Amino acid sequence: MTGGVTHEPLLLDAEGLAADRELEARFAESAHRILADLVGGGAALGWVEPPSPDEVAGLLRHVVSAVRAGDGALRVAYLDRRLVGFGYWLRYGRPTHRPHADLEKIAVAASAQRRGIGRSLTTALIDDARAAGIEVLTLDARGDNTHALALYRSLGFVEYGRLPDFVAVGERRYDKVFYMVDFRRQG
Repeated sequence: MTGGVTHEPLLLDAEGLAADRELEARFAESAHRILADLVGGGAALGWVEPPSPDEVAGLLRHVVSAVRAGDGALRVAYLDRRLVGFGYWLRYGRPTHRPHADLEKIAVAASAQRRGIGRSLTTALIDDARAAGIEVLTLDARGDNTHALALYRSLGFVEYGRLPDFVAVGERRYDKVFYMVDFRRQG
């Protein structure tokens, strides 16, 4: 990685992140800041209140452990050596579900949105899943997250189910929408 101004995001996998000690050391803190800001602004990332630094650090330890075991993939995006986004998928834990994985989180800092970073992260994670031999990659999203749903559809995901008014955020209710891409059906 070089210094200076970059206009394209630098995408790294878990190995690339580990290869740069400075980036790795700041990763959990920066990831927490992104998630806390997004959730505080109402983003659909699985929390009602912004997560604590310890909660995010524990989540990231779990993800990195899964990646090291071959049971996941993590991608991070940097602009000018500043973390602006990350995403990951994890293989399902049940023995009968091991050929499949769930895209669990794509988070892009509000200041970096609408620049193609979410698309780049998701595309890289799809490629990682395919390369890892994943047969079906799933995800779920809150029904009002229209930008994310449009992105997933544009990348080949198809809706396979919906739970009406399933997600509770205070008094508000949102559909939980399930998407999948089946690599077995692709050439």
